[in-house]
Amino acid sequence: MGARSQVERIVAEVGRFLLVGGAATIVALLIFNVLVHGFLIGGSLLETQPIAAYVIANTIGMLISYQGSRTFAFRDRQAETADGGFTAYVAINMATMTIPVACLALSRDVLGLADPVSDNVAANIVGAWLGLGARFYLFRTYVFKRPISLGELYDEPGLLEAEVWEERPVQRQVSAPPTDLSTTARAEPPAA
Repeated sequence: MGARSQVERIVAEVGRFLLVGGAATIVALLIFNVLVHGFLIGGSLLETQPIAAYVIANTIGMLISYQGSRTFAFRDRQAETADGGFTAYVAINMATMTIPVACLALSRDVLGLADPVSDNVAANIVGAWLGLGARFYLFRTYVFKRPISLGELYDEPGLLEAEVWEERPVQRQVSAPPTDLSTTARAEPPAA
C-alpha cells in the first residue's frame, strides 16, 4: 500500500471518528449542562457534583460513540474480541475520561471557577480534545484493528492490496503442470 493511500485512509478514519465523537459530545454536553447548570429544565439536579454529572453524561455519550465507531468510524476494521470490542472500548473510555475530569477538578477545586463557561471550557473543550487524541490512537490500535492482507503476512507489501482495500479480484496466471511425463526432457547425469 502506498504512503498516499495510507494517509488518505487515516484522514478518512479521522473524519468519521470526529463526526461520531461530535454527535456523542453534543449529547454529553447537553446532559452535563442540564444536570449541573439546569439548562433547558430550569433547575440543576447535580449543581454541587459536577464530576458525577460529567461521568453520567459522558457514559451515555460513550454508548452512542461505541455504536457509531463500530458501524461507521472504524467500519473497515475488525474488533478482535467476541463482544465486538465493547469491553476494551469501555475500558479505554473510562481511562481517558480521567483527562477531562482532571481538567474540571483543576478548574473547580484549584482555580475556584464554578460558572458554566469555566466548566465547559475545562471539561468539554480542553479536556475533551486531549482525551479525544488519546482515544483515537487507542481505539485504532487496540479495539478496531486493520485487517492484514496476505501480502503483508509474507513480506510482499502490496501483493493483495487491491483485493483487501478495493475489493477487486487480482487475476494471476498459473501454469499447469505437464500432463504427459514422457514428453518432458530429462536431465542426464554428467559423464564421469
